[in-house]
Amino acid sequence: MSEQIKHECGIALIRLLKPPEYYLGKYGSSIYGLQKLHLLMQKQHNRGQDGAGIACVKFDLAPGLKYIDRIRSNSSTPIKDIFNSVYEKLIEVSNHNRKRLNDVNWLKENAGFTGELFLGHLRYGTFGGDTIKNLHPMLRFNNWKTRNLIVAGNFNMTNNDELFDTLVELGQYPVETSDTVTVLEKIGHFLDEENERLYRKLKKQGISKYEATEHIIKNLKILPILKESAKNWDGGYVIGGLLGHGDAFVMRDPAGIRPAFYYADDEIVVATSERPVIQTAFNLKYDQVKELEPGKALIIKKDGSYTIDYFTDPQPLKACSFERIYFSRGTDRDIYLERKNLGKFLGPAILEKIDYDLKNTIFSYIPNTASVAFQGLVEYLNDFSAQQIIKKILHQQGKLSKERLDVLFSIKPRIETIAVKDAKLRTFITNDSARDDLVAHIYDITYGVVRKNSDTLVILDDSIVRGTTLKQSIIKILDRLEPKKIVIVSSAPQIRYPDCYGIDMAKLGDFIAFKAAICLLKETHQEHIINEVYAKTKAQEHFPKEEMMNYVKLIYKPFLPEQISQKIAELVTFSGIKAKVEIIYQNIENLHSAIPKHRGDWYFTGDYPTPGGNKVVSRSFINYIEGKSGRAY
Repeated sequence: MSEQIKHECGIALIRLLKPPEYYLGKYGSSIYGLQKLHLLMQKQHNRGQDGAGIACVKFDLAPGLKYIDRIRSNSSTPIKDIFNSVYEKLIEVSNHNRKRLNDVNWLKENAGFTGELFLGHLRYGTFGGDTIKNLHPMLRFNNWKTRNLIVAGNFNMTNNDELFDTLVELGQYPVETSDTVTVLEKIGHFLDEENERLYRKLKKQGISKYEATEHIIKNLKILPILKESAKNWDGGYVIGGLLGHGDAFVMRDPAGIRPAFYYADDEIVVATSERPVIQTAFNLKYDQVKELEPGKALIIKKDGSYTIDYFTDPQPLKACSFERIYFSRGTDRDIYLERKNLGKFLGPAILEKIDYDLKNTIFSYIPNTASVAFQGLVEYLNDFSAQQIIKKILHQQGKLSKERLDVLFSIKPRIETIAVKDAKLRTFITNDSARDDLVAHIYDITYGVVRKNSDTLVILDDSIVRGTTLKQSIIKILDRLEPKKIVIVSSAPQIRYPDCYGIDMAKLGDFIAFKAAICLLKETHQEHIINEVYAKTKAQEHFPKEEMMNYVKLIYKPFLPEQISQKIAELVTFSGIKAKVEIIYQNIENLHSAIPKHRGDWYFTGDYPTPGGNKVVSRSFINYIEGKSGRAY
């Protein structure tokens, strides 16, 4: 994706099932859990660079000793800063008395992050800022260990206003309205209720307050708490939580919008947002790492037992396709093959667009995340070339010479590195023209490989969202090479609708596909459709979200995808360009063929997996018409 799109977020949870001495003896490390958490977070750094945080719970410490540690950072290198800060204190211990590093009990009582239970979070802030107070893990503190709650998640809720009102109805007075706070307080409320229920029961049995804690630890049921907490949630989420006494959980939304994976053996239970990071950190095979099913919670009790149960009824699977196209690391076996297929399936449309002229076409890609899809495209082109050569050889049997064969075999795809992003180019310039000049030079281009006025450039991208980088940078620099034609290819379909489940795409007016459709409606004198859609969305503005419809689909209905693509090509073409610009998008059918198990395609189709999606797209359209720049959810 040549344009930066943010998304929330990444989590890592670790529960050590053996005593600390076990890991020191087997792995030679008294901070085994901390080191594994570091590795899991570093391998998920793609999921968040706006901030990071970690928390640790220590079991069975004497009263008066600190049993919860937490640290967060919103620096430019948050993972590095967090772990450096923790490690530096351990180095101080070593400098003072080296033997202390192998005294696991002393470390547990005196050094931070040396417990049994860990939770890490990486943040890409789509909303709410990146100050320390916005960073996970979030802590709900209480002097009762069993009421302490630590939460970190990868989520956005579409009905935060409803959730806030629910807290008020429960008698709370929240001082913030963010979905993180409402989720934390909702779980915390039912955690308090369960604690209170158990305590009253124990009190009737004559058990003292001091003794009650251990009884509550053994009898506290996490699943009913999660069931009650999630009753009104509408959104995509994976939420990890730690309780102060040692219980833990990870829960995934019922449509499976956001991803979660886990692994468990007799030494450890671990959960993350991506499969390959667990494989790497623990040297596991693909099949050993399991996907947490939608609507289920992984619950780990303090005694080390764990269960996986439904906390809500599952819905039709709508796992986010953008995770597969772009966000998740391509080292996952399935994602790697899916991205190759996305590129491969574009082959026929590309060949048709260039009139099958491989001799005068150069193929390349922008940015690096499109490289796997590009491999799939190149494989398709190579297969096509081989088949063409075979046909010509068979057709000319008995008439072939070495010279003729040399000509036949010379016709193959021309693969070149045309543009490379200058990752170090940053600007704090506020003057628009000066900033635009820097943006226009964000990519370095390769001179001397394009034949002026005769070659066509085909450039593959992950997706085209706003089109601003295309117009202000990519197409401008490609045009300097003086190709005859520039064909920009998106491995994703046209992004037509806002996201509300964790990706920073909330404003309809930002989407180049939406702008193109609006332009076409005006050019074809169908402005009445815009007015009708506004009237229909405005009329349902205060309906319950369950009764709302996505009328924005009507904006696109009069036009074929190819017509919208053609208009997009016009919109991203700047004045004075020499080359002809054309754009090819993936179609929905090929998207589903390439990524069959992840049918969350609401960005492209407008088919939202929860009622809150229709509410958000309606609000986003109303904001567009009324000229409001506010968030749609």
